[in-house]
Formats: sequence, structure tokens, C-alpha cells
Amino acid sequence: MTLDTVFLSSLRSRFTSLMGYLEQFSGIRVLVVGDLTLDEFMTGQVERLSREAPVLILRHEQTRRIPGGGANAVYNLAKLGANVTVAGFVGKDEQAEALRNIFTAAGINTQGMLIDPNRPTVTKTRISGHARQSVTQQIVRVDRKSDDLPDLDLQLQLASFIRQSLPHVDAVVCSDYGDGVLTAPVIEAALAHSRTVVDAQKDLHRYQGATVFTPNLPEAEQAVGYSIKDSQTLKQAGADLLQLTQAKYMLITRGEEGMSGFEVTQPSVPLFHIPAFNRTDVFDVTGAGDTVVAALTLGLCAGASFQEAAILGNVAASLVVRQFGTATTTQQDIKAVLQSLS
Repeated sequence: MTLDTVFLSSLRSRFTSLMGYLEQFSGIRVLVVGDLTLDEFMTGQVERLSREAPVLILRHEQTRRIPGGGANAVYNLAKLGANVTVAGFVGKDEQAEALRNIFTAAGINTQGMLIDPNRPTVTKTRISGHARQSVTQQIVRVDRKSDDLPDLDLQLQLASFIRQSLPHVDAVVCSDYGDGVLTAPVIEAALAHSRTVVDAQKDLHRYQGATVFTPNLPEAEQAVGYSIKDSQTLKQAGADLLQLTQAKYMLITRGEEGMSGFEVTQPSVPLFHIPAFNRTDVFDVTGAGDTVVAALTLGLCAGASFQEAAILGNVAASLVVRQFGTATTTQQDIKAVLQSLS
């Protein structure tokens, strides 16, 4: 890890506070409204070429299933110790049961997982193969999903569940992967909470008035309509995004360039820049944004400033990108990183 000397000094001065916020994660209640996905990783060894077609025949070895999409945000929050309730749609299928079982084992409240009999549980199956003495490589991915929106009755039913849950949670996270859960009635219900965190790939304007948004660089560029290529365009993007969303805070995650935070009181001046905690040991960035959202949300709920919460999110993300596939981290892992920097 190579961090800016000035920032490292600032981080050390916050060490005690950051550790204290982490200690409070376990008592925080969060409702996650999101597009729930099951990620499947199917692996096999190559036996031979098929006689039926010019394709490989794999001898199946294992299938691993983990939460993906908005379900990864749910799982990240649970692994960080939060008391999590999930709200979203799944199909009437075996994949929904698999996802529900994973959540139940992690202590997650699944009462808000409503069944949509007309749409399958979003499932992404990655099929990978290897020879006897070679590395495993992905061959193909099969996605199982519907482009149709849920029936209006189901949308209203989910919105009702969200409204009933609001008095019992400290924050609401909207995890929008564009799979049809976050429709207008659902968004309206979620935004009724005083602390809402939005992680949406597009159409950020639909969430006007949310507390904080966490777009990555491509998402921010898509929202503002121009390339963010230097400090000037970054400042302009921060101001434009705050104007577009009417949010209190905007956190633009910029990969190896770290994070930049903006606040509505000074929209054209970055509140802070946080360098990346890990620029070298990056194996897979899949799901890192969900990890940022989870740690950021819990930090804010624990009483951290926007910058302190973003630091916790940055550290958490630096840990999951070292692992292949969708991953999570824990309070203990984050503490270990902070201690190594103190």
C-alpha cells in the first residue's frame, strides 16, 4: 500500500474514531431494497472435444452459489455485522430458495423477498473449465432474467412493506442494477426515510432527495453526459450530480484514483479526495461498489462524518478486490488494515 503522506497522517489522527465506529456496526439496522441476483460459478475439467459439435466437454467438479447484484449489498452489510432486512423480488424457483437459504444462514430478515411468479430469479451462471495442469478460465456466462416489469400490484405490495419497515431501520439502501425492482412506487417509499443511500447504475434523477449517491466513474460520466478527465471536469461533475439528484452528498468512486466526495453546501469544491488503499493486489473488482455502500452506510449510521464513512468504505473495498468473484469482508479485516496504517 502506498498512500499520500498527508492523508496517512490524517488517517492516523482518526484511528481511534474509526475503530470506534466499526465497533458500533453490529447494532445498526438497515433495509436494502434491491435487484436480487444469484451468482453461480460452475467449474469443470476439460475431458475432450464433443463429437456433436466443436465444443469442449467438461467433467463437472463443483458449483458455488453466492449473492450477487443487490443481494451482494445485503450480504456485505450482514457480514459487517449489521441487522439487515432485504426487500425485492425473486421468482418461484429453486434459485430463489437457494438465495433465501444463504440469507437465512447469515441472519438476514427475508420477509421482504416477494415472489413474482411471472419472472425468474435473476441468475448469472459462469461456466469455467481447466485442463489437468492449467489455470481455470471462464468459458461462457448464462443469464436468466426477464425484461418485463413486475405487475403493479406487486410493486405496491413491496412499497407497502418498505413503508412498514421504515420506523424500524436506521438507513435504507437502494441497490439498483436495472432489473425491475426499483420502480416509481418502490423508490418513493424508500426515499421516505431520512437516511437513504443510493447505488444505481443509471437514471440517478429518479432518486431525487436521497442522502448520498455512490456512482463509479463511468456511471457519473453517463449521468452528466461528458468525460471526467481532470480536476476541473471532476469538480464540474460533482456540482452537476448534486444538482441533478438534489442529494446531500455525492461520492464518486474512481478505481485506482480513489474516491472524491462532494457536499451540497459547496457543490463545486470537492469536500475530500481519498487515495486508493490498494492499487497493486487487484484481482477482481466485481461487487466492490456494494462493499463501499455497505461500509459507508454503516459508518454514517454510527455517527461518522461523510469523509470518515468514505474511508471505511475505501478500506473495505481494498480488501474485496483481492479476491476472485463477488466477495465480502468483516469488521476484523478492516480493523487489521487500519492498525497496519496507524
